[in-house]
Amino acid sequence: MHKILKTTIRIDRNRITYLILILFTILLGLLSRTPLTPEFIYPYLGDYLYALMFFFIFGFIYARASSLKVAILSILFCYVVELSQLYEAEWLDAIRHTRLGGLVLGFGFLWSDIISYTLAGVTGYVLETLYYRVC
Repeated sequence: MHKILKTTIRIDRNRITYLILILFTILLGLLSRTPLTPEFIYPYLGDYLYALMFFFIFGFIYARASSLKVAILSILFCYVVELSQLYEAEWLDAIRHTRLGGLVLGFGFLWSDIISYTLAGVTGYVLETLYYRVC
């Protein structure tokens, strides 16, 4: 594993591809909140896809950044959002109680979300690293 971390591959992401990945991940995330999702992964799949979407968003924004940097940014961003759920302010709760605000900011801190975010960031990193090594 440390060999993957030591070697950096020059990444030049195609923004159109990443936009498609973002939109596809959003679609999967919305579908993850339907009865189609198996009960045993229902609590975790949405958070996992949320973090994977942010991996693609940061990959889109920083098209030439290393996969490791993109993974770290996406994981840390999701951690900050999750930790913000510990802070309750009237104005923030008002945002959370809108449909979009609830989807983006969430409602309550959960350690399982932290694990889901970490796994998604690692998944994005591994898949992207493997893809760019093969292609």
